[in-house]
Amino acid sequence: MDDATPGRLPERDRPWVMRTYAGHSSAAATNALFRRNLAKGQTGLSVAFDLATQTGYDPDHELATGEVGRVGVPVAHLGDMRALFEGIPLAGMNTSMTINAPAMWLLGLYGTVAAEQGAELVRCAGTTQNDIIKEYLSRGTYIFPPAASLRLTADVIAYTLREMPRWNPVNICSYHLQEAGATPVQEVGFALATAVAVLDTVRDSGQVPVERMGDVVQRISFFVNAGVRFVEEIAKMRAFGALWDEITRDRYGVTEAKQRRFRYGVQVNSLGLTEAQPENNIQRIVLEMLGVTLSRDARARAVQLPAWNEALGLPRPWDQQWSLRMQQVLAYESDLLEYPDLFEGSHVMTALVDDIVTGARVELEKVLEMGGVVAAVETGYLKSALVASLADRRRRMEAGTDVVVGVNRYTETEPSPLTAAGAGAVEQVDPAVEAAAADAVREWRAGRDADAVAAALDRLRADAATTTNLMDATLACVRAGVTTGEWAGALRQVFGEYRAPTGLAGAAGAGGDAGLAAVRERVTATARELGSGRLRLLVGKPGLDGHSNGAEQIAVRARDAGFEVVYQGIRLTAGQIVAAAVEEDVDLVGLSVLSGSHLAAVPAVLDGLRAAGRGDLPVVVGGIIPTGDAEALRAAGVARVFTPKDFALTGIIDELVTVIREANELS
Repeated sequence: MDDATPGRLPERDRPWVMRTYAGHSSAAATNALFRRNLAKGQTGLSVAFDLATQTGYDPDHELATGEVGRVGVPVAHLGDMRALFEGIPLAGMNTSMTINAPAMWLLGLYGTVAAEQGAELVRCAGTTQNDIIKEYLSRGTYIFPPAASLRLTADVIAYTLREMPRWNPVNICSYHLQEAGATPVQEVGFALATAVAVLDTVRDSGQVPVERMGDVVQRISFFVNAGVRFVEEIAKMRAFGALWDEITRDRYGVTEAKQRRFRYGVQVNSLGLTEAQPENNIQRIVLEMLGVTLSRDARARAVQLPAWNEALGLPRPWDQQWSLRMQQVLAYESDLLEYPDLFEGSHVMTALVDDIVTGARVELEKVLEMGGVVAAVETGYLKSALVASLADRRRRMEAGTDVVVGVNRYTETEPSPLTAAGAGAVEQVDPAVEAAAADAVREWRAGRDADAVAAALDRLRADAATTTNLMDATLACVRAGVTTGEWAGALRQVFGEYRAPTGLAGAAGAGGDAGLAAVRERVTATARELGSGRLRLLVGKPGLDGHSNGAEQIAVRARDAGFEVVYQGIRLTAGQIVAAAVEEDVDLVGLSVLSGSHLAAVPAVLDGLRAAGRGDLPVVVGGIIPTGDAEALRAAGVARVFTPKDFALTGIIDELVTVIREANELS
């Protein structure tokens, strides 16, 4: 390359931090995976924790059944965190941890292990996601009510400002808002409303002097989603930066431009990947990566890419390597990092950015007028808006207005050699992992100083009842050997638990779906033949899986078709689902499981229905379910299994009517 070439930068930009989102089975297995990925050129760690850890339960808790080690690594205590990072020098590592409600706890474990390694906390760099608001709206791993959760976030920010100044204590996360249906305008507006709530809470807590708010702002990072409409995504990211600069300058008085810089990491859209023709996911991932790297003035500081087979199950190390190599080819083989911003002066890009800025500002002001993002969560406004937007998106896809190659157009295909291995095309989690983790946590509890544990938990509860920063009490719990479930359980006793609004009440109907009228007639006729007023469908989310988008869309479409829908939200035990099915006298139970725990969660519901004398009640299941598992579920008594390839919601509802008719021997 000729350095004097006009238009090129005088020095090539450094690449972004390259990560792979990883974690499964056990701390030891995940540590081995981390080491392999780092050896392949990965430059940062992104830790996936299992759902039990994310929701504050130990591996031997009833709700953890079937979930341990499945979508991430279980970390129940200090010993697990030591094993997770054994041989990995944390002083020189940039670690991102996807953990929200228990973020304070996991940061306490991480910092303690770093100190045990001899690392100075002031040198430790990384991020705790720690955005609880989006958990109420999309991902579902919340524990406590919104106000108490924001208090924990503010405490972590104040602590890291003092002790870990290179750490990003909160990652405002718009990623899951997009997956839950947000348009670019909603994604920007709602995420910035969350950021305002976090900064207001910190400012009003009195823990940070006003003159240091700039230091707080510069450690706030964002975690965003990048969809396949990459031109629009570039505009979205530039709009994010423009509005963040405006808000931090005008609302918080941050005068230094460097502190106001919009800093974000990205995972490109996982839920947009398809089970049908999964090889198409490769080009989707590459295009989505371009949306957050092409614009130098709005380039991601860290990128992690999903694997081609995430719509099929847990990626293998080879699949993750493929995604890492995509980043490396773009960063090191292409000339992307040799040029200034490619869109400076573009009339098209300027107009797109201005349009998103204008719309997002309206959304932000609407939320602030309601009293802020907490009020917008508690009233159900935000959830309803997302459910309605996702319903619009699904209708466009079903109508063919939005083309998804291999799904609603160009469905003819050759057999894929990538999936020829069947279940071997994804990582398998040994069922014995859960039993081993449960035994290990019981052994850990037995080996502790019980008095020290009790004293640490007493202090945590006492401090939680005041406005004292809870980080010191949390660190005392870490050192005493308290477990994840015990730490969260103590705070549950003080703060209580929370069930977020489902958002179904405000969701729009199916509009002009031509096939829906015929399904509605079948629903009405079947109810008449059964001698009931309306068919009743129970939509259940067993276990800890909080990804409720699919369940909510089924509930909305079933309601539009004339069903009476019973939906109590996420995180239900098998017993709760069975009790609701019996008490509500439903005609059909539909279970949604996306975490991979279907082989444990579904049979538990089937057994419960038989024990309750309702073994005749048909059960259907939807989720990310491999072919072999689907056959096992049908053999166990499940009437139908739906997977992501079954995208036509009205057709699914029609099939639900058929299931009810078959169960009741109606011709």
